[in-house]
Amino acid sequence: MKIWAIVIRILRQFRRDKRTLALMLIAPLFVLTLMNLVFNGKEYKPTLGLLNTSPILTSSLQAEGATTINYDRRDLAEAALSDRTIDALITIDGHVPAVKLEGSEPAVNRAVLQAVQKAAEHFQNQAASIKPVISYLHGSADMTSIDQFGPILIGFFIFFFVFLIAGVSFLRERTTGTLERLLATPLKRYEIVLGYVGGFGIFTIIQALLISWYCTQVLGIMMVGSFGLVILLTLLMSLSALTLGTLISAYANNELQMIQFIPLIIVPQLFLSGLFPIDTLPDWLRKFEVIMPLTYGTKGLSDVMIRGQGWGAIALDVYVLTGFSALFILLNIIALRKYRKI
Repeated sequence: MKIWAIVIRILRQFRRDKRTLALMLIAPLFVLTLMNLVFNGKEYKPTLGLLNTSPILTSSLQAEGATTINYDRRDLAEAALSDRTIDALITIDGHVPAVKLEGSEPAVNRAVLQAVQKAAEHFQNQAASIKPVISYLHGSADMTSIDQFGPILIGFFIFFFVFLIAGVSFLRERTTGTLERLLATPLKRYEIVLGYVGGFGIFTIIQALLISWYCTQVLGIMMVGSFGLVILLTLLMSLSALTLGTLISAYANNELQMIQFIPLIIVPQLFLSGLFPIDTLPDWLRKFEVIMPLTYGTKGLSDVMIRGQGWGAIALDVYVLTGFSALFILLNIIALRKYRKI
């Protein structure tokens, strides 16, 4: 009977905590559904630029599912490759195709080379002896998976840990009464929020600097562009994660509930951050990437670290991340109304 009494108490506790009960039942289904959509996405079909190639090669590539774009001028084709309008540029040198890959995504590179090889088998009897001449705009044949996923992993770990630590720390400020005592002072809501952001922000800056330095200098992850721009992007991701974490913590009653938000806030961002080719995902799911701060951060990091691009390529990402942080700060100020009206 004593054991049964404990069981009944636990069941009643869960019944009263409807948020925990819902997340226990719904969050796993949500994550599993998202994983099913991601891993069962359609096969990636490359977009190929063609310059001075035969109609037979064009039709063969199209038969393999590739999208082809014909160019009359090399400079236009090279510009399209640089802008990632196409995944590779194919020309014919004698009977051997010359393939210039954009190169920043190994999965895309493999899709291009597979399509080229199969297309060559369609119009050449000596396909086995055909070895396309491969060159790279970005990266190289020695580029590893960690080089490709490095910018994504840097962004993810910075965002995840700052979100979690900031949310739990701010929640502890509430549960221990520190925030309540601050709200009893003449301080304005925006002063309290900015104070917390500044205090937590110092530690997030240190974390962002340490992770960025360690990954590029110690682990040797590919770093082609400016390290200063990498620092800028990681700091902005830290700030957006910090302000989002403190905002979410306003709607959690304990550390467990804060952790329960991870499947709903963090996991979708990871899947839409470039870890998997976005073009292979369902169209309705791809639309959500525009509201994911991590998407802009990892895109900017990839542009700098892998493609060696400068401010012009990441300016939009910087502005959007800044906008997210400003929005979350504003929402934090509004959220404090539930504790005190000034």
